[in-house]
Amino acid sequence: MVAGRTHAMTQAAARRFGIRSLAFVVMALAALRAAGADADTYPNRPVRLIVPFAAGGLNDVVARLVAPYLERSLGQPFIVDNRPAASGIVGTDATAKAPPDGYTLLMVASSFTVVPATNPKLPYDPERDLAPIVMVAKNSLLFLVNPKVPAHLLAEFVTLAKANPGKLNYASPGAATQTHLVIELFSRKADIKLQHIPYRGGAPAMTAMVAGDTQFTAISTLLSLPQIQAGALRAIASGSLSRDAQLPDLPTVAEQGFPGFEAIQWIGLLTTAGTPKDVIERINTEVNRALRDPDLIAKFAQQGLSPAGGTPVDFQRTIATDLKNWTETAHAANITAQ
Repeated sequence: MVAGRTHAMTQAAARRFGIRSLAFVVMALAALRAAGADADTYPNRPVRLIVPFAAGGLNDVVARLVAPYLERSLGQPFIVDNRPAASGIVGTDATAKAPPDGYTLLMVASSFTVVPATNPKLPYDPERDLAPIVMVAKNSLLFLVNPKVPAHLLAEFVTLAKANPGKLNYASPGAATQTHLVIELFSRKADIKLQHIPYRGGAPAMTAMVAGDTQFTAISTLLSLPQIQAGALRAIASGSLSRDAQLPDLPTVAEQGFPGFEAIQWIGLLTTAGTPKDVIERINTEVNRALRDPDLIAKFAQQGLSPAGGTPVDFQRTIATDLKNWTETAHAANITAQ
């Protein structure tokens, strides 16, 4: 009798387990179908494109150049939403905390990897809370000297700096900026000592360079090319791994004895972590398609930019490398956000 009851209980338990298992499978399949449907129909409403800086900045310009191409190819408005505050932290955090559905995108500059290196108390984790989609555009940082400095190539400047340790200075747009970290990283690799003079923005830093108040800096091609062409500044190296298209005779830092050294400014597109992979891949495909358009390439060139492109994994690797480099440099040089 006991054996019969035990057998009946075992059968009942097995039925309950089977029902629960079947329910789980049905729910899982439904979720997969829903995810597939989301990816297949994306987007079916307007997409918000957050720019975490004020209108007119480089990533804002890129966002407004790319948005019309995405609107045409994907059939929905891409609305640029400027969120300027706290070195981009506010807009970035808004994206990190948005629903992971691909309807909130974020256009960032390379400062996206500088801020975490110098400010450990962020409300988001740049790698865990955000998903890379694609690097959109890039331009070189040029290593520049005032024309009175007796150096026409980077090697000559390094020799001069080693002969005068701590006596040469360099300008940056401010403490804990990309220029600050790039030059500190280069100084460590070249084993030279320079004095840092921070300014409040790129324009006053350039003014100080032209006036001869500072001897050295690293500024984007876009900002520095007019001064180079006017003879007010001298370019001694390009920070990109390949020569700058606008200055083809200028050797790179890597060519001048520092293999693998790269210093560029990039603009890239991210979204909220957890966004379906198919949605990310679709946006990536359409951005890469836009970056092959001759009209967009010409518009980028007017801004001193080159189209980038690539896969989400490519962009993820760039972000990881930059975060590592800038974090190590910030710790070694004791650089923190002001």
